[in-house]
Amino acid sequence: MSSWLGSGPLIGERVTLRPLRFDDVEALSKVVGDPSRFRWVPGVPVDAVSARSFVEAALHDPERRVGFAVIDNETGTLIGSTSYYDIDAANLTCAIGYTFYTEAAQGTTINPTAKYLLMKHAFEDCGAVRLVWHTHENNAQSRAAITKLGATFEGLLRKHRRFGDGWRTTAQFAMVDEDWPAAKETLLQRLP
Repeated sequence: MSSWLGSGPLIGERVTLRPLRFDDVEALSKVVGDPSRFRWVPGVPVDAVSARSFVEAALHDPERRVGFAVIDNETGTLIGSTSYYDIDAANLTCAIGYTFYTEAAQGTTINPTAKYLLMKHAFEDCGAVRLVWHTHENNAQSRAAITKLGATFEGLLRKHRRFGDGWRTTAQFAMVDEDWPAAKETLLQRLP
């Protein structure tokens, strides 16, 4: 079976999102130079073993998660990953996350472009009515990036996910289909 959202590829001017595959393990293992940058994001691959686990998890249940390799169209190299997850076809909703990029991609148009492709596909091609983002409550960089996408902060989910030896309080953001036209317009102004 596959997801109601399909598996791409989703092609933009700056990046292409294509389905993750096992031959991405080596490239994924080299994306993160400084693991401390991802202290709020458990499961980001930092070596071949964790990259293989990441790909296995992304491919495990295609009805609930669709993992993408983010490819830089200028160089043809894999520069990160992002996913649809918590896919609920019956309610036309999902979350966007499991996102990480190489340091060189930070602060560029790569993330807004990738998110634009995911949101446009979900809302316009697949009829999604709601998209959700989750991040650690203390991850200020991620919270700011999600807000810049046009998502609305909905609150904190206490003990929402396991985190290290304990639990994470998650900041939840969402966008509904009525929000998409205004968010799309704002995003298009940020993209090349």
